This record gives sequence, C-alpha cells and structure tokens, in this order.
Amino acid sequence: MAITALSEPPQIHRLRQSKYIDAVRWLPPLSALDRLAVIAVFDSDSDSAAIETHSFAPDPENLTQQSQWFSPSRISSLKTSQSHHKPFVAAATLAGSIHILFGDSMDPASLESELLMPEKALHEGPISCVDIMDGGVECVSVGEDGRVNLVSVGESELSYQRIFDSSGLVSFTTAKWASPSEFATGGYGFSLQWWDQRKPGAAVSQFKGSWSQRTTPGIVHSIDIHPSRKHTCLAGGSLGTVFAWDLRWPQQPILLSGVGAGETTHSPCESEVWEVHFDHYAKSSNVGNVSSRILPTMICSEDGILAVVEQGEEPVELLAEPCAINSFDIDRQYPSDVICSLEWESIAILTRS
Repeated sequence: MAITALSEPPQIHRLRQSKYIDAVRWLPPLSALDRLAVIAVFDSDSDSAAIETHSFAPDPENLTQQSQWFSPSRISSLKTSQSHHKPFVAAATLAGSIHILFGDSMDPASLESELLMPEKALHEGPISCVDIMDGGVECVSVGEDGRVNLVSVGESELSYQRIFDSSGLVSFTTAKWASPSEFATGGYGFSLQWWDQRKPGAAVSQFKGSWSQRTTPGIVHSIDIHPSRKHTCLAGGSLGTVFAWDLRWPQQPILLSGVGAGETTHSPCESEVWEVHFDHYAKSSNVGNVSSRILPTMICSEDGILAVVEQGEEPVELLAEPCAINSFDIDRQYPSDVICSLEWESIAILTRS
C-alpha cells in the first residue's frame, strides 16, 4: 500500500470530548464570522443522546458549546443545510424517528424549533440515512427494512410519501440527492440505485457489484454526487472499496480503491470506508482530461485513515489515527477545513494550506 504525504502537512487540532461522537457536520454560516459545527453525541453512562452546536472561531482549539438538543434515541444519520436564511439540521435515529431542527436567523447556533416524524411512521427499525435536498425543502430517508421515503418539510409539520418498499428483501444503507427530482441510494452487495420522481414506481437504473476477485459480499456505506456532474455517483464501502458509478455507462464502475483490485489501483486502507465526499479543495493532477476522469475524493476509514484518493494516482494521506475515523465533513465555504469524529471520543479539525 503506497501512500503519498503532503509536502505541507495540514494543521491538526485534536479536541478530546467526554462523550462518544456519532457524527459531525459543519453548519452553514450566515456570516463570515460564524464557524459552527453540529455534533451528534452519545453518553453511554446515562444512555442519552444529543445534538450540540459548537463554535470554533477564532481559534480551532477553543471549542465552545453553544446549544444542546436532547434526542429520544441515538442519532444514526446527521445532515445540515440552509433554508430561508436559517441553519437547518436533519437527524435520524436508531428508533426510526426524524427530527428537523432550525436555528434562529439572529442566533444561528441555537437549535430550538423542531419538526418531528415519529418512530415507526417511516421505517420498521433504525433509519440508515437521511439526506436533505439543497434548500431544505425535502428529505429522503432509507433503512434496512427496504423502505425509501420522501419527507416534505413544511412550516409547521412534516409529511411523507413512501417511494418504495421491498418488504425487507432489499436493504438500503445510504442516500444522496442529485437534483430536485433525482437521488441515489446504496446498500448491500455494493449495490446502487438511481431514482427519478418523474418516473415513479421503481429505480430507473441499478447497479449490483460483482467484483470477481472478492470472496465476501460488500456494503456501500456512503455515497456522494458532485453538483456539477450529477450523472456520477461516488461510493465507499467494505474492504477499502471506493468506486464511481457513471450513469452513461451504468454497468462499468470505475474502481478507485480496493483490496485485490489490481496493481493499477492504490488503496489507502483495507477496512470499511465509512464516508466519502468529493474534495473541492484538492486540485486534480489530470487537468488535461478532466471531463472523463473522476475528481479527487476524500475518504475516512475504520482503520483510522483520512485520505484523498484520485483515479490513477497515489492516495494522499491527511490523517492516520490509532482508532476509527467514523465521519467527516468538508466545509463548503472553506474547503481547506475538515472536521472528523474519532472513535476515541475526540474531534479532529484539519486546516490545509
């Protein structure tokens, strides 16, 4: 496994916490002075879960809690957006509920108002993933029960529409919006599905992985879709696997990383890839053929690696920890900044120069 180090390593701030960190997300700022993050925490001693907002300005070492909202169940998925100039947080739980939290336009760190979709309304069991459409108008939720739901966010209540129900024959682990009418889902067997609300009833395109060199079935844990290339879905999953699914060639995935994938594909890790995001900060080395190549991708893994992977290039390691890196988020306004949740009850903030 060959890994390239940055010529100028990022500044890394490790911040110890008193609770387990289930997920971290940057909160979209309302002004240049706001540097806020949303953190899903779990206290095993009291068996309690909460969502907290923290301020990092002006010094990342000064982690200051601004607000706290207690969840009735442990958070299984956390996403942030902005709606009507207000911070917007969507949280799904292991009990099957969805909670929409709004910040105040004058005090973006306060998450007070809440809209609720109660347990069992959407899924029989835990919600695997919830994703927010840009603008906070609609959410998609998926679960291992094989259900796909669309949740509409109104001013005073949530309503939902069930898009698909496999009755448990198919399980979904992750979802991502591509456009106001399209989204992708992923699940077991390295499977991916593309959905179009203009063509209801079933997925309009599907891919099921069949890596010939693999001896065990894989799981897609996370997917991402680039805003300027909505025909390409990025996926990360088992055994260090990262691949791209291009709808123009739906049965020809582009393998970026994975154990046993061949000498031409470099793998920064050999364990579960928990999260993937297109890296808007990294510059592609293939500037002469950008349209046909997959843009740089950031991943985090069970074996404690945070790295940038690019098609046909050596991966670039940003962080190596003695514990799992369970989630991370790249700041949209400042893509040089990355926030990570570490399994050993810590948060890491990286600033790339």
